[in-house]
Amino acid sequence: MKSYADETAYDDWSLVVPLKPLARAKSRLAPAVGGSLRRLLALAFAEDTVAAVLACPAVRDVAVVTDDPAAAGALAALGARIVPDAPAAGLNGALAHGARAVRAGRPRARVAALNADLPALRPAELARVLSVAGQFPRAFLADAAEIGTTFLSAGPGAELEPAFGGASRRRHLSSGAVEIRLAGVDSVRRDVDTGEDLAAALALGVGPRTAARWVRAG
Repeated sequence: MKSYADETAYDDWSLVVPLKPLARAKSRLAPAVGGSLRRLLALAFAEDTVAAVLACPAVRDVAVVTDDPAAAGALAALGARIVPDAPAAGLNGALAHGARAVRAGRPRARVAALNADLPALRPAELARVLSVAGQFPRAFLADAAEIGTTFLSAGPGAELEPAFGGASRRRHLSSGAVEIRLAGVDSVRRDVDTGEDLAAALALGVGPRTAARWVRAG
């Protein structure tokens, strides 16, 4: 008899990445970098995240849920599919909407939600997370602080049921999702909300767009 993992052992993941309008994105970063640079960095984070996801061999495609025209143009140029945030129901509403958009074309797609603020993301580390996630109907990865969540997956026949925001690790555990515990996937866990987070991501090694933006900012 085939196991669940046998039935999903294909490199066909669709990732859903949500992005607020840049005017409102990364508000907690403003005290450290200022308003103008905050907006530019928010876009650079998303560009580096999406580029790394598309470079991951386990990923088939990326759906970015956003209503920001500048971000939509930049991320579409990288190869992402843009899904307008029609529900306008917040982060989790956007993620559920993106998952539905993916499965409208591929009903049994393996879907994962991923934060847009992972500028140090490494494709190989994401591939390791996806490999483990594929063994379970639903799985998630906690952020570096082990309070929030940066990644949540749903296999064929399972709903994503996103509960991101704040102490989402506890909520995802309570919902029955399996927590992925892997060493050496720091880049998938290192989201950036504050100046301290940004310093940690820079130390880890950010992608080229974030690095260039940071250098230009002096």
